[in-house]
Amino acid sequence: MCGRYATTADPATLAVELDAVNETGESGSEAADYNVAPTTQVLTVVARHDHGDDAGPVHRRIRRMRWGLVPSYATEPGKGAPLFNARSETVATKAAFKTSLRFKRCLVPMDGWYEWQTEPTADGKAVKVPYYMSRGDGERLFMAGLWSVWHDPKAPREAPLLSTTILTTESVDQLANVHDRMPLILPRDRWDAWLDPDSLGHPDLIRPSLEEAAAVEIRRVSPKVNSVRNNGPDLLTPDVGERAGEQISLL
Repeated sequence: MCGRYATTADPATLAVELDAVNETGESGSEAADYNVAPTTQVLTVVARHDHGDDAGPVHRRIRRMRWGLVPSYATEPGKGAPLFNARSETVATKAAFKTSLRFKRCLVPMDGWYEWQTEPTADGKAVKVPYYMSRGDGERLFMAGLWSVWHDPKAPREAPLLSTTILTTESVDQLANVHDRMPLILPRDRWDAWLDPDSLGHPDLIRPSLEEAAAVEIRRVSPKVNSVRNNGPDLLTPDVGERAGEQISLL
């Protein structure tokens, strides 16, 4: 699963890199967040026609969305656990996700994500130990996501709520040593097909990329990340424990 991640993506810079329109209204580096948690407003990449011009060209767009998909049929947001992940194996049949799979797909950029393992301490106690997964070359990762538009039936004139979820798949390669699930990393050659607003779903694209997974390195990091109240680049500092900074192939 993917329930916490880090990103330093600035929407304006990201828009230039992806030849996209920045619709966030943000332009500075204040977007960096090293402890992104569900319900946070996160950056996404979509591809859409201009409003009212479905026959016109498609443009990539950078948008902020709530992490935790709110289905369009929901009576209100925030009821129940946030839908921050969607299993790729069942996404086409789940009521909360199947419409988004057909019509609203996106990318979620991140620097890396966290997972936890329960490990024994020297005194025999069990602790949750965080690990951070990121590309060894420092390049950004782009995860397959879905998004939704929710209109408040009690306030129809208010702006709609945009929300997103990240697809997960069975872990492959060395990532299976940390957790049995991983976010679905989309390689660049799948982006256009995934984002295309004129196509309906893409079951052939919902598969893990062995090449992308092999480029990801794993290291044990600061337990500060265990609390969502903590933030900053120091969360990525290799743990000072016995296995400090270890890049894991086997656990």
